[in-house]
Amino acid sequence: MITAHRIFDYALISRMGIAFIAFSTCASAIYLLNDIFDREADRAHPLKKTRPIASGELPVSYAILMIGVLGMFAAGLSLNVSYSFAAVLACYALLTTLYTISLKQVVLVDIITLSLLYAVRVMAGGVAAEVPVSQWLVGFSLFIFLSLACVKRFSELRTIRLGERDKAHRRGYQSDDLELVAQFGVSTGCVAVLVFALYITSADVAVLYRTPEVLWLMCPVLLYWISRLWLLAHRGEVHEDPILFAIRDRVSYCVGLISLLVIGFAA
Repeated sequence: MITAHRIFDYALISRMGIAFIAFSTCASAIYLLNDIFDREADRAHPLKKTRPIASGELPVSYAILMIGVLGMFAAGLSLNVSYSFAAVLACYALLTTLYTISLKQVVLVDIITLSLLYAVRVMAGGVAAEVPVSQWLVGFSLFIFLSLACVKRFSELRTIRLGERDKAHRRGYQSDDLELVAQFGVSTGCVAVLVFALYITSADVAVLYRTPEVLWLMCPVLLYWISRLWLLAHRGEVHEDPILFAIRDRVSYCVGLISLLVIGFAA
């Protein structure tokens, strides 16, 4: 809705709210499933050992029951949005389950799958709002989320190296892969900004923006945010989940505000 400039389309707000709750509920169910599979590894992790299932606070039997309840609730809400949205959500649930069970153990396939899962969320939002998702947004999303997925793996590998271990549990990576994963992440983050720059110079941008030249201000802002994220990850200040880090990071909020202001002026 933001990128299509329909954020003030109040007729869509209730539908998007339902879609948001449905997607969040589905994701919560899958996260419970993931924590069941990873509970042994989480117990040996300095941070993840406090998770409810790993710590024993939440019994596995209760977690399985919650997965069923959350799954049915998400399915009911998604059908209330539209059949198309329900289909996209089902594809997300299937792909996430495959990732949890097996794909996360395959080198590089795991981070590519993670980026696809984030991109599917964007597609689901487009379907729920009945807003066509442009190829530019899909391309940008894939590369930016691939960079974030690499941050997640980099942080895990850094923890493994500091713990003087060679390999991660239920992962195909070794501690020696740390630098290469960082190279992948930094380069894909820069490619995401390049995709955005190409969008600014395309004919498609004139449909939504009166002064698209203003959007060039976004490029240094995005480059700063991505570069800072990787710098902090290298220093050990990003603990595995970059999205969670961004939610708690004041600078990320400033970057988001500046980006919205640039979009507003350009439009």
